[in-house]
Amino acid sequence: MRTATLGRIEVAFSEKRARFPLNTQFSIPAKGVAGIFGAPGCGKTTLARCIAGLERLSAGFCAIDGEVWQDETTFRAPHLRPIGYVLKEPCLFPHLSVRRNLLYAAPKPNPRPIALDEVAELLAITSLLDRSPAHLSAGERQRVAIGRALLSQPRVLLMDEPLATLDRRAKREIFPCLKCLNEKLAVPMIYISHDMAEIEYLADHLVMMERGTITATGPLHILQSDPALPLAASHEAAVCLDAVVGGYDGRYGLLILRLKGARLLVPAPPLAPGVHQRLRIAASDVSITREVARSSTVLNVFPTRIKACFPLGESEITLVLALGTGGLGADILARITRYSFDTLGLKDGMDVFAQLKHVSLVSTSDAPSQAPEASTSAGDSEQASVAA
Repeated sequence: MRTATLGRIEVAFSEKRARFPLNTQFSIPAKGVAGIFGAPGCGKTTLARCIAGLERLSAGFCAIDGEVWQDETTFRAPHLRPIGYVLKEPCLFPHLSVRRNLLYAAPKPNPRPIALDEVAELLAITSLLDRSPAHLSAGERQRVAIGRALLSQPRVLLMDEPLATLDRRAKREIFPCLKCLNEKLAVPMIYISHDMAEIEYLADHLVMMERGTITATGPLHILQSDPALPLAASHEAAVCLDAVVGGYDGRYGLLILRLKGARLLVPAPPLAPGVHQRLRIAASDVSITREVARSSTVLNVFPTRIKACFPLGESEITLVLALGTGGLGADILARITRYSFDTLGLKDGMDVFAQLKHVSLVSTSDAPSQAPEASTSAGDSEQASVAA
């Protein structure tokens, strides 16, 4: 019999099905945000329904922070599982105001750890409390649905493609709110999506799913740089890393960011020292040189060590690079041509220099109004436009 572990969310569901077998087993921290990523139709919603207790499989285990919700002898009914479940469609009660929708699932005894005023402020819906759902935009309705889930005082916030039906503008309104929720309320979140950009913006951990099977679980940046997994081999390969603001060069408008093995200069607005900032470094924006150029427009050039090389088609090679002298820092990816690989005589274990032509600032912990991805060029002083 399985045992539950404190500080972990543990899931294992399996069942033979006509389309494909379900084999979903993983363990993630009971804090932060875990993203479940996979193509549409791979079984993500079925997995979510099993966690919520809406589907009961013959073989299943679910435990949250040491508390067993389902095993061989136990099955906790859906209404007894403290889960805030957010679906693609908000499903608000049309005859109730926003305030009454929010409080519908809230437990009656007071005081409550998560309060209405706090949730309304975090989700920017304070001004909407007396409105009818009929007078809300799609993004506003989804924010109300998220608030209702939070006011149920959940142990876990389970979000199944919550932005799938929203347009770009609505997504930009909700993204910063989602980023703040876990930081302010400390409710662990399981965020399900087929959009890697959403996962990169929100998640600390990643669970990868394909045709009903969990294929990999781990920290986001580790799985992104693993050559054995499809993320590193895709044409959109990138690695997200969390850096710390070390200062600001006001003369040139450059943000100074520090991460393991590197110090970056990025054109961006100033942030307070010590603030955490997520970076996205695309493999196609990293070039390799055997020697540092005496003069160049590229601001960020670091010593690195090649950890692995693997082909992408017939003409390209993807390199896994460890930043810092001796390769003791964080891993990033570089996408180069096979011609360049052979011409430079590159190989595993070689010390080279990585040139970062472009760095994207994905999120800023103390700036909830910022758009999901502020894209900045690290090769010159011009700041690119904000992208959704």
